[in-house]
Amino acid sequence: MEVKIEDLKKMMNPSNTALVVWDVQNMLVNRIFNKDEFINNLKKVIESARKAGMPVFFTKITPLPDKFESQARKLAYKGGFGDMKKEDFELYLEPAKDETVFNKHTASIFVGTPFELMLNNAGIKNILFTGIATEIGVESSAREASNKGYLPIIIKDCVSSSDKEAHERSLKNLDKMMVLADSATISEALRE
Repeated sequence: MEVKIEDLKKMMNPSNTALVVWDVQNMLVNRIFNKDEFINNLKKVIESARKAGMPVFFTKITPLPDKFESQARKLAYKGGFGDMKKEDFELYLEPAKDETVFNKHTASIFVGTPFELMLNNAGIKNILFTGIATEIGVESSAREASNKGYLPIIIKDCVSSSDKEAHERSLKNLDKMMVLADSATISEALRE
């Protein structure tokens, strides 16, 4: 559901809102369908959040030792992560010194990380979602956020996928149950 800038300004106070940069890692960025547009928009949103004093959280796919890796992830990643190089897992954009990076093992920011505890301790109720892949970790984390009572806001030109059709289908589904806005609208709403 689209919202007006005035409504976003009322919802998104930097003291009660956080930005999530989901799995923007070399191995994923280099396979998305809209790399240049995505990176340019994401950089602007991150800068706007930082200027507003909003917390920014980064996530990283982090493999478990092969024996302990889930069968689901092995299937999703065609047998596991064994063929990937260390630099494939590196973040494409550099977090600031005070920003948190979660090494995670699932497609939800709420599973196996202290994210929810940190949000609750800081009084954060709104979560801006960006990253890769829209139809996997972004969507599952946003749905879980909604189910837990947070307000997820999807920045629709700051999410992407290697599968454009799946990305578009995911945005269409998410639009029925949560707020979607573009990066220019979010950046404008964060300006004082």
